[in-house]
Amino acid sequence: MTLPILPREPAGEAPIARRDPRPGLSGVEPAELRSWLVARDMPAWRTRQVFDALWRGTAASTDDVRTLPGPLRAAIAEAFRFDTVGDTEIRLSDGGLTEKALHQLSDGALVESVLMHYPARGRQRERHTLCISSQAGCAVGCPFCATGELGFTRDLETAEILDQVRHAARRLALDGRRLTNVVFMGMGEPLLNLDNVLAAIAALSDPARFGLGARHVTVSTSGVVPGIERLTALGPQFTLAVSLHAARDPLRDALVPLNRRWPVADVVRAAREHARATGRRITYEVTMIDGINDTPGDAAALAALLAGDHAHVNLIPMNPVAHTPWQASPMPVIEGFAAKLRASGISTTIRRNRGQEIGAACGQLAAERAGEPTAPAVARRRERIVRESAAALRGERSREPLASGVGD
Repeated sequence: MTLPILPREPAGEAPIARRDPRPGLSGVEPAELRSWLVARDMPAWRTRQVFDALWRGTAASTDDVRTLPGPLRAAIAEAFRFDTVGDTEIRLSDGGLTEKALHQLSDGALVESVLMHYPARGRQRERHTLCISSQAGCAVGCPFCATGELGFTRDLETAEILDQVRHAARRLALDGRRLTNVVFMGMGEPLLNLDNVLAAIAALSDPARFGLGARHVTVSTSGVVPGIERLTALGPQFTLAVSLHAARDPLRDALVPLNRRWPVADVVRAAREHARATGRRITYEVTMIDGINDTPGDAAALAALLAGDHAHVNLIPMNPVAHTPWQASPMPVIEGFAAKLRASGISTTIRRNRGQEIGAACGQLAAERAGEPTAPAVARRRERIVRESAAALRGERSREPLASGVGD
């Protein structure tokens, strides 16, 4: 199934359209909407009708909401965007079990979401998990991530985050199915857009809106320590995932540039305190890169770093990323790495990649639409990655500056 193909953006250029100034309706708080309706001499109970149409129905526009009178539909359409997600391309993979969506926002920015279906097995119920984006592009710049190649465009509004969920929920509803899990592991660093991410989670977990339990939501971070500490103070019950990728500072400097601001020990210390305060197990993600972070020494360092923690480790073979001189670790190497962690008492899972033929990894489809960078730019990127990773493997800390606005 393929929906309208998005126009190709010129390589390296930011969206040129002006963002629609109307707020997205899904990002409006119930009390705000109620006040807006009452101010227009509408009964407060219309709020429930609007939210039912927004969160529980299959309406794609205000015109589809036939429970509301025509004049009110027109007023809502004039004041709000019923859906902030515009043209969308969907690619299917794995026999329909993986759906990659590329969404275009009102200013031309591109963001991605991935819907993954897991059939019922034994005692495990059927699951439908959506991976969503919190930013257009990403400023962190991890070299094994396709989003890092795109650079940073902007933070997403709360409604732009939520409407990725609504888009997937409408598709599921056509078959009588419902979204069971949401993970903030798409484009961007969620804790660098934390206010809007928290507002989106509040809407997702609100019984009057989407009604998804907080424990069915996972928020991933590459290690923004102040953001983790803020979450700990709030005491949320969603799952915190940390994109760790390496347990040694020199290597993590190269793989996760934020490590130059918040070293790995500080990140794990903050995550450990979060687990202690919330009682929720921390998930650590490690992208396995052949010959870079998959050695017995890396396994031993990771086991020592997480010893005694309430934690789980996901080992993920690296997805192919254009212009990066690396490849995924061979499966026997990953299995050996996992065995060493398990022998140290650390719960570990090897996560098989899905949808590689449709570019289902974060940022791959958006990077494809952005166009090929110039050959000199590709050569410079590869040279820098090779230089930094070689220095990291020698145990040298990076002296490269962070991108503007990251780690401030």
